[in-house]
Formats: sequence, C-alpha cells, structure tokens
Amino acid sequence: MVDRRPIGVFDSGVGGLSVLRALQAEMPQENYVYVADNGHAPYGERDDEHVLKRSHAITDYLIAQHDIKALVVACNTATAAAIHLIRAAYTQIPIVGIEPALKPAAAQSKTGLVGVMATRSTLNSEKFHKLLESLHGAATFVLQPCDGLAISIERSDTQRIKALCKEYTAAMGAFGCATGEIDTLVLGCTHFTFASQELIALIGPDVTLLEGGAPVARQTRRLLEKPLQAADISSSGNEISNNPTIQFYSTGDTLLMDSAVRRWLGSESKTQPLSVG
Repeated sequence: MVDRRPIGVFDSGVGGLSVLRALQAEMPQENYVYVADNGHAPYGERDDEHVLKRSHAITDYLIAQHDIKALVVACNTATAAAIHLIRAAYTQIPIVGIEPALKPAAAQSKTGLVGVMATRSTLNSEKFHKLLESLHGAATFVLQPCDGLAISIERSDTQRIKALCKEYTAAMGAFGCATGEIDTLVLGCTHFTFASQELIALIGPDVTLLEGGAPVARQTRRLLEKPLQAADISSSGNEISNNPTIQFYSTGDTLLMDSAVRRWLGSESKTQPLSVG
C-alpha cells in the first residue's frame, strides 16, 4: 500500500526550487505541488503579519485543493515568522521548515568565523535569535542582511545579483582559511543558493557554502513514515514508482516561474496562475 498524495512546497518565489530539487533527489518517487507566492513577495522585506497571513492562505489552499500529506515551508523568512503557528493550526499533517545552517557551520569552521547571508526579516526574527543564542561560544557569526538580493534572483537580474553579492561579501570582511578570516558562509535564504557561482567567484573555492535544502529533504523523508510514502521496495531492493508528477502554481508571473524551472531544475513546466487569500 502506497500513498500517492503529493507533498506541498511553498516559498515567496523561485528560491524554494532549491529545496524542491533536494526533495526530488531524496524522494524521486513522490508527487509534489509547488506554490510560488511571487505576487506577494519579497517576504524578507515585509512584516511578520504579512508573512503569516500568506502562509495560512497557501497552506489552506494546499490542504483543501490538493489533499497534501506533508508541507515543506521552503522559505527561511516564513519559517522564522510563521511555522510555529502553522504547525499549531494544521496538526493533521507533518510540517517541515527550513532555517539557516548555523549549527553545522559552527561545527565545521576551522577559523571560528562564520558568515551568514539572509534577509533582514530572518535575521531580526525571534526564532533566529534563539538559534544564535543556543550556539553562544561555538563560533563568531558575522550577520549580513541582503536587501534586494532575493528579488534580483527572482527576476534573473544577473548584473544586479553580481553587484549585490560583491557589496555584501565585502561588507562582511575577509574570506579564507587563515586566522581571522571567514571560512564558512551560510546561505540563510533559499534564493541565495542560485547565486552560489557568483559568491564562490568572490570568496574563493576554499570557503564552504552551506544551505538548507538537503537537511530539509532528509527530515521530510524521516517524517513520512512507511504508510505515507509513495513507493514500495521490490525484492531486489529497488523502489517502485508510478510516474511521479510536479505541479507548479504562481500568484505572480507564471512565465518567470517556467523560466526558473527550466534554468534551475532542467525541466519544462506549465505553471498555473493562482489567486489565494
């Protein structure tokens, strides 16, 4: 017996595609429904009330219209502002959020200096500060709010992406593996994964980049116990799948979404327009 209901995934825009990519790699047999709320973005530059309202509206939609069996909040800002309230309101399904990878960064940094690039909203959130406090003494964290970077990635504005990456990495200080240099950089926004090449060109290949997609995918798989999974295991140990599907919806520009899916997932999509909330 398998459960073919989809896993719901949402973000303020295309950034959550980096999480969807990790989910597909971890659980290729599953069906997915992805909602990009780019008609109400950027979350990272809006207040918590706005983010919570949008998170509720999208979760309502995914449960009512797609009967999702789990929800992945593929947005650091929405996780920080709303996930505790979303979990309390929707107890019937597992809900997985994403947060900046501060703990693994502190554990692996050799210089003890960790950079964190995130939206201003994430860095100012209570959830982030609790995480930071729990790691007191484990490393020194250099926090950098990155106004405008997520929306530039959303619009595929290459020149603006390069300019902002240069501005923000320069503001953080020296990168490298020597004493006093930042040797680990945490990408605290799912959009920023898609600026990895630009960042590596600026900070050098020896600096470790950490993002949260893979840990989220592993946690989602753990929470989906066998009765909720969409594949059986054959006698040879191979998973049996049934042509898994991905549905894309956008509250904003559907063509922009199709372009992002083609660029970052390497596949074609027909994003459907969506009006919720």
